[in-house]
Amino acid sequence: MQRYNYVALYFFYKQTKDMSDTTVYVTQDTFDKMREQLQKMKSVDRPAASRAIGEAREKGDLKENAEYDSAKEAQGMLEAKIKQLEAAISNSKIVDTSTIDTSKVTILTKVTITNQATKKTMTYQLVGEKEADLKAGKISASSPIGKGLIGKKVGELAEIQAPNGVMKFMVENITV
Repeated sequence: MQRYNYVALYFFYKQTKDMSDTTVYVTQDTFDKMREQLQKMKSVDRPAASRAIGEAREKGDLKENAEYDSAKEAQGMLEAKIKQLEAAISNSKIVDTSTIDTSKVTILTKVTITNQATKKTMTYQLVGEKEADLKAGKISASSPIGKGLIGKKVGELAEIQAPNGVMKFMVENITV
């Protein structure tokens, strides 16, 4: 009996299916990294998964071979990740930073905002979901804060609905 992790496989399938409708905004650098990762998965990881299945198959009865089940599950997860990455690449829109209008907040702009409640000033770059990294100051344009800032100009107040109430941010500066 094969014991695949059907929940994990469904999660990757659902994510891949959901991505078929979603445009992924990325820089050229991120797009190139995604393509490199896909190439590695297909040319290195996929053959390694096949070898692992072959080695496990040689160890005996497949019905009670946990190593074989594990290798098949890993192969299924890899194939799901490949499909997910292929979907992201096919739906990618490369944004050229030299053509970005800094008169308002758009994807790939850096925006300096001040929290009106705490008077704390922060600078974030709005990026696509694949590039979001809060520690690096990059937030997704599809996040609540990102959505609330899109289209705002310097001096405008962005009111963003958060779980603990409405947060107000003043747009101080917009750069690339």
